[in-house]
Amino acid sequence: MAEPAGIAITLPDGAVRRFDRPVSGADIAADISKSLAKAALAMTVDGKLSDLATVLDRDAKVGIVTRSSPEALELIRHDAAHVMAEAVQELYPGTQVTIGPSIENGFYYDFARDEPFTPDDLVKIEAKMRQIIGRNAAFTREVWDRTAAIEFFKAKGEKYKAEIIEDLPESEPISVYRQGDWLDLCRGPHMPTTGGVGQGFKLMKVAGAYWRGDHRNAVLQRIYGTAWRDQKELDAHLHQLEEAERRDHRKLGREMDLFHLQEEAAGSVFWHPKGWTLYRTLENYIREKLARADYVEVKTPQLVDSSLFKASGHWDMYGDNMFKVAIGQKEDGSPERLAGIKPMNCPCHVQIFKQGIVSYRDLPIRMAEFGSCHRNEPSGALHGLMRVRAFTQDDAHIFCTEEQSVSESARYIALQYEVYRDLGFPDVAVKLALRPDVRAGSDQQWDVAEQALRDALVSAGLEFDELPGEGAFYGPKIEFHLTDAIGRTWQCGTLQFDSVLPERLDANYVGEDGAKHRPVMLHRAILGSLERFIAILIENYAGKLPLWLAPVQAVVTTITSEADSYAAEVHAALAEAGIRAEIDLRNEKINYKVREHSLKKVPLMLVVGKREAENRSVALRRLGGDAQEVLALDEAVRKLVEEARSPLTSERGRVQTRSQQLTEAIHS
Repeated sequence: MAEPAGIAITLPDGAVRRFDRPVSGADIAADISKSLAKAALAMTVDGKLSDLATVLDRDAKVGIVTRSSPEALELIRHDAAHVMAEAVQELYPGTQVTIGPSIENGFYYDFARDEPFTPDDLVKIEAKMRQIIGRNAAFTREVWDRTAAIEFFKAKGEKYKAEIIEDLPESEPISVYRQGDWLDLCRGPHMPTTGGVGQGFKLMKVAGAYWRGDHRNAVLQRIYGTAWRDQKELDAHLHQLEEAERRDHRKLGREMDLFHLQEEAAGSVFWHPKGWTLYRTLENYIREKLARADYVEVKTPQLVDSSLFKASGHWDMYGDNMFKVAIGQKEDGSPERLAGIKPMNCPCHVQIFKQGIVSYRDLPIRMAEFGSCHRNEPSGALHGLMRVRAFTQDDAHIFCTEEQSVSESARYIALQYEVYRDLGFPDVAVKLALRPDVRAGSDQQWDVAEQALRDALVSAGLEFDELPGEGAFYGPKIEFHLTDAIGRTWQCGTLQFDSVLPERLDANYVGEDGAKHRPVMLHRAILGSLERFIAILIENYAGKLPLWLAPVQAVVTTITSEADSYAAEVHAALAEAGIRAEIDLRNEKINYKVREHSLKKVPLMLVVGKREAENRSVALRRLGGDAQEVLALDEAVRKLVEEARSPLTSERGRVQTRSQQLTEAIHS
C-alpha cells in the first residue's frame, strides 16, 4: 500500500503528523494543541535548533521547545544578548556592537566605545533592557545580499559587522534579525519575541577583550550578563555565586595557610606545611586504595626525548601544550636534540611494560604513578589550584587482553565510586565521550573500544549520556562528573580505552598460542590532578574538611596560663594517639582564640583552664558550634581517634587502635 502523500513530521514520542503543504514550527505546535502553540519558543529539526517561523517542505523529526526544555536557556541567553545590544545603542549612540553569544550560565556582548562603561551604566542598561523586553517586539529573520549588507553596516559606522560579513564563506547566507526598529547580523535562531527573555536576568560586570581574541587587535568592552527562565532560577544562581565566592579555595587557602602562588613560578604551587599535610593525606589514601586493588606503583622520568612523544603521537597532537627543552648544540647553533617535559605518563608506562617478555598469564598489569606533569597553559587560563602548569596526576594504566577489558573497566569503576563516596561525593554523573573527527586508529578499533566501555557501564548498572566527538585522539573515554555541595559539577575521573598507543609504541604480550599480541591499554585517573581535586575539596566543604583529611585536626588552647603545663600534656596525648594537633598558649582571651582558629577552619578545640587541669578533663568545642562538651582526657582522646579514622581504617574492620593502646597505658 502506498504511503500517504504530503510532509511527514515525526514527533519525539514517535507519532507522525502529515501536512499537505509546507509547514512552520508554529503551525506544527498549533496542530498538536493550543496550549503548546502558546508555550512554544522554538523547535528542533533533526536535532538542530530552529526558529518557529522556519518553514519545512520535507519530512523531518521535530521537537517543540518550550520554556521548560533544556534548549530554552540557550535561546533566552542569546536573545538577552541582542536585547542588551539594542539597549546599549539606544543609550549610547555611536557605540559599535561586535559579537554577542550565549555562554554557560549567561551571555556577553563586545562593544567598541571610546568611553569606558561604569557600574552605573550597567544599571541603566539593565533598566533599558527591561523596557525593550516589555515592548515584546517580534524577532524576524531576513536574508540579505552580501554586498548590500556590507555597505549597510559600513554606512552605519559598524565596521566590525562589515568585517564579519566579508570573512564569511561565499556560500553562507547573510542572515539579519530585526526586533522592532533595531537589527543585528545573526545566524539565529531566536524566540518569537523579545518578551521571551523574561525578567530573570542581571548584568554582572565589564571586562576588556581583544577583537576576535587577537592581542594585536583593538581592545573592546565586554559586558557579561546572566539569564535564566525566571527570577527563582536567577536568585538560585546568584546565591550559588555568593557561596562560590565564600568558598573560593584561593581565599580559604590563605586563611588556612595551605599554599600560595606567585608570579615567579606562575602556574606552580608553593605548598605550606599544613597544605602539604593535606596533600600527603589524600595521596596516601589513594596509594593504599590502589595497593589493595592490586596496582603496582612506578616512577618515570620528567624529561623525555622528543622521539618517544613523536612515536606516541603526542608531539604532533599535543606539542603546543608541552614545555620543550633543547639539549646540546650543533655548529650552526641549533639544538642537537629536543626533549619534552612530560605532560602525561602513558608513553613512559609503555616503556616499563616493554621491559622483558610479558605473558598473557601476567595480565592484567595495573601500573600506577603519582606522576608529576607539566603543561604549557596560557597565562590567562591559570586559576589557583584549578588550572596550573605543574601538577600531579593519580595516573594509572591497565594493560590487559581485549577479553579482560570489560571486566577490568567495571572493576575500576567500582573502585572509583568507592573513592568518591569516601571523599564526600555520592552524586556522580557519567558520560561516554566518543570518537572525535581527528583521531588515530581504524574505525574497527574505535567500534571495539566504544562498545567495551558501553558494556562496562552497563555491567556496572550505571546510566550514562553519550558525547559524540568528545573522545581523546587515541580512544573513547568515560568521564565522571561530581556534584559538589552547592550544585556545581566537576569532571574529575576518566577511563579511556586505547588500542592505538600499544601499536604505535610496539607493546606486545605472548598469548596462549605462543604468538605476539597487542595489549589493550586502559588509561585511568580517579582524582585527575591532585592540585585541582584539593581545590574542589576545599570549596565543597567550605574549608571545613572531614576530620581525617583536616591538616590540623585539633588545637589545645588555654583559658589561663595556670593551665599551660596541663595543656602540654593534653597536646602530647593527642600527638601520641596520632591526632594532628597544635597548642596555643598565647596570653589572649579565649573568645579571640576561638575566632582565630575558626577562621583557620580547625575542626576541634580542646579548651583547658584551672578546673580542667585539676579534673584532668577538657572542654571540647567543635567548629561552627557554640556548645562545649566536657570529657575526661582519656575519653576525649579515644573519642577523637575514633572520629578521625580514615575510610581505609573502617574497611579493615574493628582493629585495636592506637587510642585503645594509649587508654590501656593510661589506666595501667
